[in-house]
Amino acid sequence: MHPMVKPALRRGWRDLNTVQFGMTPAHAMTLGPMDTATGSFLELLNGTRGLPLLREEGRRMDLPDHHVDTLVERLAHAGLLDDTRGGGPAADALREKTDVLERLRPDLASLSLTTPGPGGALARLAARRALRVQVRGAGRVGALLASVLSGAGVGEVDVRDVGRVEPWDVAPGGLPAESLRERRDEAARAAVRRAAPGRPRRRSRPTGPTGPTGPTGPTEPTGPTGPTSVPTENPGLSLVILAPRDDVAVHTPDPLAAEPLMASGTPHLYAGVVEATGVVGPLVLPGETSCAGCLHQDRTDRDPAWPRLVAQWRSGQARRVGACDLALATAVAGLAAAHVLAFLDGESPSSAGARWEASLPGLTWHSRPVWPHPACACGAAERGNEEHSSTDGEPRETMAVQRPHTERRHQAGAERPTGTWRAHV
Repeated sequence: MHPMVKPALRRGWRDLNTVQFGMTPAHAMTLGPMDTATGSFLELLNGTRGLPLLREEGRRMDLPDHHVDTLVERLAHAGLLDDTRGGGPAADALREKTDVLERLRPDLASLSLTTPGPGGALARLAARRALRVQVRGAGRVGALLASVLSGAGVGEVDVRDVGRVEPWDVAPGGLPAESLRERRDEAARAAVRRAAPGRPRRRSRPTGPTGPTGPTGPTEPTGPTGPTSVPTENPGLSLVILAPRDDVAVHTPDPLAAEPLMASGTPHLYAGVVEATGVVGPLVLPGETSCAGCLHQDRTDRDPAWPRLVAQWRSGQARRVGACDLALATAVAGLAAAHVLAFLDGESPSSAGARWEASLPGLTWHSRPVWPHPACACGAAERGNEEHSSTDGEPRETMAVQRPHTERRHQAGAERPTGTWRAHV
């Protein structure tokens, strides 16, 4: 291990004996009390020295070996250390692609704040290159979302759509004006290729922290609640994003359209814009979290006229151009991409079992839960009942329990950083 204090966290001294790592409440922590020698020793944790050399340097500063080891161990436990040579073979391969890694430096720095283990951030970034994602819909939201995922290091991003590029499809970062009248799917795939930091080499058995792999890619992509099966119709797909250009499909996703995904156990996420309202979610883990069918059943329970309205909307004449504000579409694409990347990295995004919505002009995001419905054939409600019964009265563990390490920190007041961690050294 070659430990390095994570450079993404700015450092400052609160007083003569206390150092603060980070500025924002989500990630800031303090370390202390600390003597002068230990404070100076922190400067040596820059990734250029292994533990033996650090112990030797510590002895020159009158710091015993056990003191150095304890300091490194506590910093690592708090998620403040990285390992410049860690992450495994996939990370080593990425280090050799210097041009790709330079493009992804900001993404790597961000991952270092949400990945506690030394070397874990680069391992996750490298693992993205072995993943396959499909985006269904190449409008203002879908095309940009696909490009963002490609630019963030996802190895293969496929885009599916029909028709040809119209003037109103053009958007910065998505479909360019030069693609007018081209096939939408081909134009979107070209945008994805332009956004990619590098073309990953296909490997028959890609490895990484996302779970076991098989001959066609990851066969058990790990999600918030564990491995999920891979679709038989699309071997190796880690996730499908449904970003339709039709505003009715955004507002009321058709459960029939998702049946193949449900049957194959393919995780999928809904995103889009309808009548100047941006929507992200739900993220569906088949059989585990609520789906489009649950959403439809719940709306029918609350509004008996709902099925009648849906039938009219779907059978009515489609609008030639929907109300899809460019800035709102960009915000939706960005938020959806962040949720996708969190899921691909093994975290539990808040869109699992919920829809995030924001409308113009207020743009206040609201999370609207989508509960598993007992009348839906997806089985999520039955699974929830089984988990509840197995606890014998104890609170049922849900996906929300799996929090990033930053959420385990103590919540403090305004006088000190939220989430302080104090270690006596």
